[in-house]
Amino acid sequence: MSVSTAGASRADLVADTALTLLAERGMRGLTHRAVDEAAGLPQGSTSNLARTRQALLELAVRRLADREARVLALDELPDPRGDLDALADGLALATHRSLTRNRELTLARYELALEATRRPELRAYFDATGARFRDRLGALLTAAGSTDPARHVLSLAAWADGLLFSCVAGSFSAEAPSLAEVRAGLRELLDGMFGRRARTP
Repeated sequence: MSVSTAGASRADLVADTALTLLAERGMRGLTHRAVDEAAGLPQGSTSNLARTRQALLELAVRRLADREARVLALDELPDPRGDLDALADGLALATHRSLTRNRELTLARYELALEATRRPELRAYFDATGARFRDRLGALLTAAGSTDPARHVLSLAAWADGLLFSCVAGSFSAEAPSLAEVRAGLRELLDGMFGRRARTP
């Protein structure tokens, strides 16, 4: 296990370690003691920051959202008005980063999402932290000319989540698709949404 501590606060270190444990060991492997041991912290350090399991899970969800925001970088995408190519390029790059260099974060997100189905209090917290991504994606699609951004956000998110799950934890996990392949799939989806004839990438 490798958890970078450079420049990280104690809370960030605990949260990053929790995410690593979730990716490597699953939900059952995430305990306060395990975080202390994996992070090289004195026993009880994690409990001092997050006294309950719910608090530890919320800490992990918050850190996950912050780190995924940097991976996806949706706020850095160019203005997509009149240019589906730019939108496809940006979204494909973000998706491909999640598939490859940030696979651990994607696995941790699946663990937290599944746990949220069993914990209503975590479900509310998980959904609230994810709202910023949905809102930003909705704004991008609206700027690109979507006539039904809420429905299109759902379609795009479902496509991306399906691809990520299949290629990270599902039957296509042996080899991640290339950036060009991800972009081609996205462009086909966007062309369908916006009623445009599919073009060769």
